Amino acid sequence: MKKLMIAAAIILVTLTSINAQSSVQDTPSKAQVASSQDDYKEVKVSELPQAVKDAIAKDLEGAIVSKAYANEKGEFKLVVTTADKLSKTLYANNKGEWIKKQ
Repeated sequence: MKKLMIAAAIILVTLTSINAQSSVQDTPSKAQVASSQDDYKEVKVSELPQAVKDAIAKDLEGAIVSKAYANEKGEFKLVVTTADKLSKTLYANNKGEWIKKQ
């Protein structure tokens, strides 16, 4: 009876560890997700469309764009330092409309 209980415990532990390993491999890592979504290339702040510059001036008074990135869709990733000295990452399209990214 004692051997039967030990054997059952070993089987249970083995099945649990095999199941845990397979579920970990199926889930993409955060780095893989970020690399597939983050296809922005750095551009000069001076090369931003006027609509984007106007949106920053209007909505974020006193903010300074420290870095700007663009993708093939005409979307921009902006690293902005606000008047409060806080750093924010914002996204906008080439029309100066803000985009919510996750």
